[in-house]
Amino acid sequence: MFGLGPSETSTVIECASNGTCTVIHAIVTSLIIFVVLLTGFALTTVLERRLLAFLQARLGPNRTPLKGMAQPAADGIKLIFKEDITPSHALKVVFWLAPIIKVVPSLLVVAVIPFGPKIAIPWFDGKWYRMVQGLTDVNVGVLWLLGITSIGIYGIVLAGWSSNNKYAMLGALRSSAQMVSYELSMGLAMVVPVMLAGSMSVGDIITSQSDTPILSWFVFQNPLAALIMAVALLAEVNRAPFDMPEAEQELTAGYHAEYSGMKFAMFFLAEYIGMIAVSIIGVALYFGGYSPFFFDGLPWLGPVVYTLKVIALLSAMIWVRGTLPRIRYDRLMAFGWKVMLPFSLVAVVWSAITVILEEELSSTAFIVVIIAGWIVFLAGLALWFGRAGRKAEPTGASRRVEVVSMSGRFGR
Repeated sequence: MFGLGPSETSTVIECASNGTCTVIHAIVTSLIIFVVLLTGFALTTVLERRLLAFLQARLGPNRTPLKGMAQPAADGIKLIFKEDITPSHALKVVFWLAPIIKVVPSLLVVAVIPFGPKIAIPWFDGKWYRMVQGLTDVNVGVLWLLGITSIGIYGIVLAGWSSNNKYAMLGALRSSAQMVSYELSMGLAMVVPVMLAGSMSVGDIITSQSDTPILSWFVFQNPLAALIMAVALLAEVNRAPFDMPEAEQELTAGYHAEYSGMKFAMFFLAEYIGMIAVSIIGVALYFGGYSPFFFDGLPWLGPVVYTLKVIALLSAMIWVRGTLPRIRYDRLMAFGWKVMLPFSLVAVVWSAITVILEEELSSTAFIVVIIAGWIVFLAGLALWFGRAGRKAEPTGASRRVEVVSMSGRFGR
């Protein structure tokens, strides 16, 4: 590795087998992830404003220094000095803890995701220590992802309940119902990579997608599950068009109606860090992680490739916000239960059939089933979008054509 890696005579020790290395690696990696996520939160706000301004043909932030890049710092300073109000009849301890309960899971969820292949680091004792480019890679990483992502619901529910405000409570109930509904589809969508990789380790799932560059990504083996995963993760972080918890048509702003100052900012901190976290999860499970490049000599490029993929998914989430209108709540819930959940079961059955055919027959049958599934998937999308928003003509009713003339109003 251009003289930066261990030589043939160097002593290489696995960091997991050394207690001191394990502790130092955990502390340093935790600090790096914390700083990167906080920095990413600030940069994501700028990316969203800039990209939405581009999509809507208007100007983004351009008054703060660095051509608008200092806007997050200005917003942070403003929120720090804003008055922090606590309602007199609120349950104060829970009211103060709710934003923290919402933020912490967004930081913890990425703990089991490796951002690159193992890398060897020299130490002062002259030895090299091989370690994961991430906090850890446990063999039940997918269970960790499912467990941690579900904790954020408690922060929302407790925020609305402890505020002693009926509008905040209604917003919290609406949000929790939405998140629980879409978590079922998200959990089934996470089963598909586990079946295809034969492991619940996120590292193994990423490695199994590196056999053939790009084509071995699980998004190509089961696009239906990838689409369901993307939609469910959007609903999980309350992003448009699933941002009902803080709907703009409600002047009370949903579950955080009684929050102000930095407590109010922490909910949006959790939302943007959640955007980054779910993008990291999506990249790991369906878009190859740090693949498709080979890192035999350049393992440190893994986080760079991972970051580029995360930025691409963040841009897609922002694009969706600037394009699609908000879904009415009853239709949002019906979509989660009547559309997402059945199709997620279909996606799991699809992957189960492909895995069994590959094991019992050959890889040729596996490829044939994937191609047939792609044909059905694309045909279904064409049918879906062709019928979206259209209503059948009333039976026996004749078409009525109205001619509107502007001359009668402006021609005189």
